[in-house]
Amino acid sequence: MADTGFEQFADTVLSADGTRIAYLTVGQGPPVIVLPGVLSVASGFARFAAALGTGFTVHTLERRGRGDSGPQGPDYRISLECEDIRALQDKTGAGLIVGHSYGGLIALEAARDNPDIRKLALYEPGVSIAGSVPSDWMPAYERYLDQGKPFDAFVEFVRAMGPENMRKVPRWMFRRMMPLFMNAPEKDMVVSQLAENLREHREIIRLNDTYRAYAGITAEVLLMDGDKDPQRRTDPDHTRLAETLPHCERRTVPGLDHFGIDKQAPELVAGIIGEFFSRS
Repeated sequence: MADTGFEQFADTVLSADGTRIAYLTVGQGPPVIVLPGVLSVASGFARFAAALGTGFTVHTLERRGRGDSGPQGPDYRISLECEDIRALQDKTGAGLIVGHSYGGLIALEAARDNPDIRKLALYEPGVSIAGSVPSDWMPAYERYLDQGKPFDAFVEFVRAMGPENMRKVPRWMFRRMMPLFMNAPEKDMVVSQLAENLREHREIIRLNDTYRAYAGITAEVLLMDGDKDPQRRTDPDHTRLAETLPHCERRTVPGLDHFGIDKQAPELVAGIIGEFFSRS
């Protein structure tokens, strides 16, 4: 973790529906809210938050269904996540938002009706255009969850959402290989988030082709991605999104993949975002 000289501390805020939302804070300076994606928790962004915290007060949201935050509930909608952001804004005064993957989609949805959001930094936001985010994995995934086979469910998800060559790997081989790439804490975290992952991807599918609504966003947007292991379906989405957003600049970071912001090079990504947020 980057050494900021600041201690990280935890706190909570009540959202509009009464759900308690936890968050982690580190750093000093203008307030920023960080929104992790699917199968992620706030602590997974510790290195990124510490690096960005050298110039900003960084509040990493523990999104619904995770850690000390309340559950998503049966009536989960992305609008509830937007209310969570508003509650934390009201408490901290944050007008700067960072969103990764599904967290980026939440940030875009929140910025539609929230002029207090002045700048968005989005790292590979989970926007679906023309059905680019697949949903054919969901029935088998849900069936495996109902059968108490979480790892089989996860294999279905990774094969569908990963790079094209993953779909050529037989399922039995995938099940044998996956434990080699996940340590026990990460595996436990992923298994604990599988039901939330399904609800969140259902929201992505529900919002397919609604990206034109983002033409009304007044915030300045930095749209980031990596060039390693690119998925052919995502680059056209990012291009269309950049053309739709009124105040948008794109930045591709060489050598990074979808997890560049939290696992690969969080300090590098934090430096780019910090420079963007610092501009007047």
